[in-house]
Amino acid sequence: MSWLEDLEARLESQLETFLAANPEQEALLRDQNDRDQRRDLLAQRRALQSQAERQRRGLLQLAEEIRSWQARILKARSAGADALAQRAEARVEALMLQGRRHWEELAALGSRFAEIEQGIAELAARQSQARRAAGGADLEQDWAAFEAEQDLERLRRRQG
Repeated sequence: MSWLEDLEARLESQLETFLAANPEQEALLRDQNDRDQRRDLLAQRRALQSQAERQRRGLLQLAEEIRSWQARILKARSAGADALAQRAEARVEALMLQGRRHWEELAALGSRFAEIEQGIAELAARQSQARRAAGGADLEQDWAAFEAEQDLERLRRRQG
């Protein structure tokens, strides 16, 4: 191992030891990691939304261009310019192929968007569960303090 890998391993070990001895710090670190992950997921979601919007605009442009070329095909056919109509049909086919690629890209963005949404939901559930657990721990501590206070009060009454 290189000295850098050795240093990294030692630091990781020291961090694990520290966190094991200080569970509240571990909880804070987990919370910070969750916040960072949420921020990253939200940024990815915004970026995907922007990409999807560009894809939609591109598809609308393509559809308009295809309609325009189809009108040209009809005009060329009615004028007897079959060679020109065939070239225009080839152009429409190329545009249709381009449109299918745009749809595939949009579908892939949708799948990625669903994955990110699922990640955000899982993170929110994990944070909610952690908050409930922390609340439960606080309740347990409060209950233990209450019972200790009750026991002390009974002892005082016995001796007093």
